[in-house]
Amino acid sequence: MEDKNKKIVFSAEEIQNKVIELGEKITKDYAGEKVLVVSLLKGSFVFTADLVRSMDIPTQIEFMTTSSYGDGEESSGNVKIVNDIKAELKDRHVLIVDDIMDSGLTMKVIKEHLESFAPKSVKTCVMLDKPERRKTDIEPDYAGFVIPDLFIVGYGLNYGDYYRNIPYIFSFVD
Repeated sequence: MEDKNKKIVFSAEEIQNKVIELGEKITKDYAGEKVLVVSLLKGSFVFTADLVRSMDIPTQIEFMTTSSYGDGEESSGNVKIVNDIKAELKDRHVLIVDDIMDSGLTMKVIKEHLESFAPKSVKTCVMLDKPERRKTDIEPDYAGFVIPDLFIVGYGLNYGDYYRNIPYIFSFVD
C-alpha cells in the first residue's frame, strides 16, 4: 500500500469541527448527568481523546479491546471481546465510542454485552457511519460523517496496524 496515492476524504480541520459539534450535542443530551465513555480499542482512541475533551460533563473513560478485522480490509464477522471493562455499569449512562460503524456487528455485540449489566442507558457514537455495509439493525445514536462503501485510513483507522497517527482520513487510490 506504500506506493499508492492518498486521497483525503476528511481534513484534520473538518474532523476537529465535527468532533466539537458531536461533543456539544452529547453535552446537551447528558446535561446534569455523569457519563461512562467506553472506547473500543484500538481504532477509536484518537477520536475518543478528542471527543471527551469537547464534552463539558462529568466523564469517566474505560477501554475495551475488540477484534473483528485482523489485518484485512473487511470485518471477519466474528466479534471477540479481547479485554473487557472493569467499571460498574448498573444504573449508569454508558456511551460506546468507536471509529467506524460499517457492518454494525461489533457495536451490536458490545452494546448487548454492556446492556446485560443493567446500565441506565447505552448509546453509541462513531466518527464514521458506513450504512451501505450494515448487516444488523443497529444505527449509531451519534455519528460524525456518513460515508459510502470506501476503505478509509487515518485518524485512528488502520491498515495492517499502521496509519492510525495520521490526523486526517484518507483512501488509497491507484
